[in-house]
Amino acid sequence: MSDKKKVIVLGSGPNRIGQGIEFDYSCVHGVLAAKECGYETIMINCNPETVSTDFDTADKLYFEPVFWEHIYDIIRHEKPHGVIVQLGGQTALKLAEKLDRYGIKILGTSFDALDLAEDRGRFSKVLEKNNIPFPKYGVVESAEQALVLSDDLGFPLLVRPSYVLGGQKMKIVINREELEHHVVDILNELPGNQILLDHFLGGAIEAEADAICDGEDVYIIGVMQHIEPAGIHSGDSFAVLPPYNLGDFVMQQIEDITRKIAVELKTVGLMNIQFAIKDDKVYVIEANPRASRTVPFIAKAYDEPYVNYAVKIMLGEKKVKDFKFNPKKIGYAIKIPVFSYEKFPDVKKELGPEMKSTGEAIRFIDTLRDPFFMKIYSERNMHLSK
Repeated sequence: MSDKKKVIVLGSGPNRIGQGIEFDYSCVHGVLAAKECGYETIMINCNPETVSTDFDTADKLYFEPVFWEHIYDIIRHEKPHGVIVQLGGQTALKLAEKLDRYGIKILGTSFDALDLAEDRGRFSKVLEKNNIPFPKYGVVESAEQALVLSDDLGFPLLVRPSYVLGGQKMKIVINREELEHHVVDILNELPGNQILLDHFLGGAIEAEADAICDGEDVYIIGVMQHIEPAGIHSGDSFAVLPPYNLGDFVMQQIEDITRKIAVELKTVGLMNIQFAIKDDKVYVIEANPRASRTVPFIAKAYDEPYVNYAVKIMLGEKKVKDFKFNPKKIGYAIKIPVFSYEKFPDVKKELGPEMKSTGEAIRFIDTLRDPFFMKIYSERNMHLSK
């Protein structure tokens, strides 16, 4: 019987076609990093499309749904040193509350910090404390409350339920009738869910940053600029690494804000922050203290094992200062969303806040004069679906 400490890695589960493929990279590299540190690794996932469910990736594989009832039984049996929730996307992250409630150790960022980033009210207080701009917002629980709040926020509004995956039920509304209809629709499908209303910054540029933090020091692994305007889900956007036309002043704001938020949330591991930029002012849309779908993209583009580094930090084996980061930054890498409309002929092709892509590809270019970049930039979707 092995006397190694055990680490459980939660996967993303088979939520939708293609969902989990990007997070699979993070899960596999997280398993390998834990093995390097001498841990016995246990993977829980049931997505047959992913490498993480191969029988020889982790020391043990539980081909089980990433649901609490299954996970708790496995934890009681295996008695692990801790559980990694940061690598399996929102599916795994949503289980942190129960892990914390039952006294099970979460490796990396604490549950309180994870919840702080998800709780818009608490998170906004962190932003206010640090003088970080963010769109005006409010939280409602009924259509009546939403209509009252809309008078203060002003249209257009981005309407979204809390704690959802892939931009589920997110929509931009332009008047009271649309707002009332969509809030009722959300509550019918997700009863009891709080609904966030944000004033939508029309015509803004969207960007995002990924970083590694050990609770004190922060290393920004990459900043990406979206080609489509703000309001289209990040998973559906063409995005360019590094940014193609953000000036030094804007980049400095993004870097300063990323470091402040990562430290304020006491992040231990990975974090993704999304920004809207308007009139050279950087606004925070949201922060996700977990591996985002862009982490594998940046790791491949810069040929650096960022997930490996982050997991060693989560396990307490390393600090940010222990790594010698040496990314290979030549030219630009473009993240290309992949859609499967031929398999879903009834799905509307217009892009908006709710994710429709089923995967992504990567393309490298030497300069912005590259014909591929010039083509996708000229064809960028300037009209959001309502």
